[in-house]
Amino acid sequence: MTSEEIRFNVERALTEIRPFLQRDGGDISLISIEDDRVVKVQLLGACVGCHVNTMTLKSGVEMTIKRYAPKIEEVINIEKVISSKSPQ
Repeated sequence: MTSEEIRFNVERALTEIRPFLQRDGGDISLISIEDDRVVKVQLLGACVGCHVNTMTLKSGVEMTIKRYAPKIEEVINIEKVISSKSPQ
């Protein structure tokens, strides 16, 4: 499977799982795919800070992505860093 095919299949997987996240006020964004093995995503909305987002990531998102792109080994959530500095 080429890098382009992997990306296409990862996007298809996210399209499949997105409605389930959106139903609960969340969403997901693809950040990158590294070495055709590691997918980095960002959980959004209600998924941020949710106490079950790790389970959602591993049992829902990662499992779905691996079904579409078996070469993927891991899915990692990249949390958005909010700066605590105030503007000067």
